[in-house]
Amino acid sequence: MKKSFDNPATKYFKYCKKQLKNNDFSHLRAVFLCIYSHMQIRENIEFNQENFQLLIKKNQELIEENNRLEQMFSELREKYKLTKYDLDYLKRQMYGRKSERFVPLDPGQLKLELEQMAEAMQQEQETEKVEYERKKASKEKKPGHSRLPLPSHLRREETIIEPENLVEGSKKIGEEITEILEYKKAEIYVKKFIRPKYALPKEEGIKVAALPSLPIPKGNAGPGLISHILISKYADHLPLYRQKQQFRRLGIDISDKTIGGWVGAAGELLLPLYESLMARVMQSDYIQADETPIKVLDKSKNGDTHKGYYWVYYFPIDKLVCFQYRKGRGREGPKEFLNYFQGALQADGWQVYDKFEKRKGIRLLGCMAHARRKFDESKDNDKVMAEYALAEIQELYEVERKAREEDLSYEERKTLRQEESLPVMKRLKEWLLENAPVQGSKVLPQSKIGKAISYSLKMWYRLERYLDDGRYEIDNNLVENSIRAIALGYA
Repeated sequence: MKKSFDNPATKYFKYCKKQLKNNDFSHLRAVFLCIYSHMQIRENIEFNQENFQLLIKKNQELIEENNRLEQMFSELREKYKLTKYDLDYLKRQMYGRKSERFVPLDPGQLKLELEQMAEAMQQEQETEKVEYERKKASKEKKPGHSRLPLPSHLRREETIIEPENLVEGSKKIGEEITEILEYKKAEIYVKKFIRPKYALPKEEGIKVAALPSLPIPKGNAGPGLISHILISKYADHLPLYRQKQQFRRLGIDISDKTIGGWVGAAGELLLPLYESLMARVMQSDYIQADETPIKVLDKSKNGDTHKGYYWVYYFPIDKLVCFQYRKGRGREGPKEFLNYFQGALQADGWQVYDKFEKRKGIRLLGCMAHARRKFDESKDNDKVMAEYALAEIQELYEVERKAREEDLSYEERKTLRQEESLPVMKRLKEWLLENAPVQGSKVLPQSKIGKAISYSLKMWYRLERYLDDGRYEIDNNLVENSIRAIALGYA
């Protein structure tokens, strides 16, 4: 006779079996054990329909809680991936190479090269003796790798070196001439103006010549010195304190206040030229715009700085660039500068430029380099998709390179783009739409590749406008290159 187990768990398990009709005992056993363990069933529980429904309800709550935790885990895992991508990106920016140059790996090309190598090796193994006649090589002396002649416009300072112990009666038959570049230390000197004073006859007064116009009235700095300081600071990016060190080596000590005052006064003198430059850029019909932060000394906090911004406007046709300082990155800067502008405005996706899209007479152009950069940053997220987009964009830049090398006119460049770049743009747009991070897509909106695709689609109508006019550039790189001088100035 089999032993009977009369504990509450066994009794309730038998009761559940009677209540279910599908006879799925394995599933029933697992559910029961989970419920029993959780509810800690005691012997005084009455096994009836009400308790059974209560346990089923508790089981459903546990299932829902488990699903919620699984969803939460999935979201946290995705956030972890995004955070890791951001961290890797920051590490590359700080310590890694910043080049965006993309060289796609073509398996077909690699296979072809390997086949050619194998064929060459096979040919080396199969050798035979071959006799033939050839022309005798010319004995003409080939030109050596001599140095390029030094520029003829440089002043020549001659030094004649006669041989020692020359025998009397020797006759000069020629010269050996050697030229080397030399440098004379810069000289800072005092220019003294002497103006004789003359007493006119019959006591009609005193006559003295007028003093030449000086850059700084009542100042003691000449135009040559001020020009040198400005060029050294803004063209050669040599800070004033380093220039002071140079002047000290030349024998003169100039204070911070004095040299700073000279620079400020020179800026006032150059203001009419700046206003003329600004007017020429604003009157053009094609401008590239960008902005960059700069640290500015804060007068209210001794030795401290605050962040200001240089807004930069570049006219590619005449290669003119205009810098304008603003305290912030808001729309007030470009709104004032471009108040009367009519034409094409090329910029990145910064939101302050969106307002110009609605202004009559202004057409916004996008920057393909910004779109490419976002795909380059997403290679760690989805390498296959990122490299596909980069390869397509690279084809567009190959067309631009071809136009530069062939020195095409604007009309010819437009024609070339319509023939070669337009099909690539259509193909790339179709791919972007197919992989857009929408509901049901395998691409997550917050992933790096998702953001790159979303940015490109959002800016697409601006990105493709460069195809309409051969004067337009594919990207904003020209104005960005102009900004590099500011970064060098910090050194």
